[in-house]
Amino acid sequence: GISMNTNDLRPGDLFVAMPGKKTHGAEFIEKALELGASAVATDSAGLAHTKGIAVPVVQIENPRQHLGNLAAYVYGNLPGKMPLLFGTTGTNGKTSTTYLLEAILRQMGEVTGLTSTAERHIAGETIVSRLTTPESTEMQALIARMREKKVTSVAIEVSAQALSQLRVDGLHFDVVGFTNLSHDHLDDYKDMQEYLEAKLPLFTKHRAKRGVVCLDSKYGRDFVEQSEIPVVTITSELGVEAKWHVAVTAENPKYTSFVLAGPESVTIRSRVPLLGAHMAANAGLAIVMLIEAGFDSNAIAKAIEGGIDAYLPGRTERVSGDTGPAVYVDFGHSPDAFLHTLDAVRKVTTGKVIMLFGADGDRDPSKRPAMAQVAAAGSDILVITDHHPRFEDPDSIRAGLEKYARESSPNHEIYNVSPPEAAIRKAVSLATTGDAILWAGPGHQDYRDIRGVRTPYSARKEAREALKEHGWS
Repeated sequence: GISMNTNDLRPGDLFVAMPGKKTHGAEFIEKALELGASAVATDSAGLAHTKGIAVPVVQIENPRQHLGNLAAYVYGNLPGKMPLLFGTTGTNGKTSTTYLLEAILRQMGEVTGLTSTAERHIAGETIVSRLTTPESTEMQALIARMREKKVTSVAIEVSAQALSQLRVDGLHFDVVGFTNLSHDHLDDYKDMQEYLEAKLPLFTKHRAKRGVVCLDSKYGRDFVEQSEIPVVTITSELGVEAKWHVAVTAENPKYTSFVLAGPESVTIRSRVPLLGAHMAANAGLAIVMLIEAGFDSNAIAKAIEGGIDAYLPGRTERVSGDTGPAVYVDFGHSPDAFLHTLDAVRKVTTGKVIMLFGADGDRDPSKRPAMAQVAAAGSDILVITDHHPRFEDPDSIRAGLEKYARESSPNHEIYNVSPPEAAIRKAVSLATTGDAILWAGPGHQDYRDIRGVRTPYSARKEAREALKEHGWS
């Protein structure tokens, strides 16, 4: 194995000692050797800590830039030995597309692997995720484990941060996909142009063979124009010219049906067990990625003619029963995600739409005004609560969100309720049969980050208990 963190190191591993924000990893070489490290790689600044040690030492300048390739070599993830690799990036939809890709592959008889914001899958085994895209050492270890389990195809969610921080180095994707780009992560990137440029490297020759680009956001054209690899285009927007088109044919609380049409009169009909036209667009992107990888379109159509059998944790996930209001828990935490999800919920709701949300502390405050404005505009009742306050004052976050919402919708019914346990109960108390509650933000997560402590917490559990307390199943 290979490790840059002594907490993860196992006997026999290569320990890579790299410079960090506060200390140099070389200060931990002695501990790494006590734990059984078999060799050390470090830069010239770390060499002073290697004098007299009994294991081989290799000097590599800028070790982080070589970490992915080192890990690929150590784990044997070399050309000719790899499963098919699919990578998806974008602001919204990349998790959903990754899950849909894996589901279709599984329905076609492939042994599948997955790594996403929510989970890692290895031939049916599930592991909870810590990062959207793991560090390159963990990623390469996952791929090696997948190879041992005879995995034939892997769907990987690739964040902008993963590309900026070189976490997918050492991987060469067979097909990559782009969903969309919208306001998010501007605490990590100074503006939308820099955010775009952070994602573009996935569409370079040293990272991928082919690409599929969705044109549903204005930045899709930038990907097409700046891609170094051959790309095909897809859209769900009317009047947009693309090689593939997705059209919704039916929407109800249990599924969204769609038709995908492409060149040579290819037509594929299916449905996803999810709300919204944006989910149909994600499914279309996944299907075209498979076609670009060489899968037969007729075989795909046959495999999914009865629907795509996918479970997406915390993605517009219905947690309510057959009676009373519908309650959906969603991971969306950007204005664009709110817009699409509220629209999807509205289309299948006969009564009121109640929106419940909070905002991340210590994360991109510039998107908060638009989040509050979209939430107010798309709902009949708005309940503002806490999410991950981290080290920021939660009262101040909520006050800001309430201010933005009231400024944009002065006559809207708005409540400011803390903590979220009380907020979901307030929302349920305002609802009745035929209404819907969309709780955006927590999704699949099982904790809240409060002053650096991950406090156990489940929005799904709290929502179900609130329903029971108000007499609903």
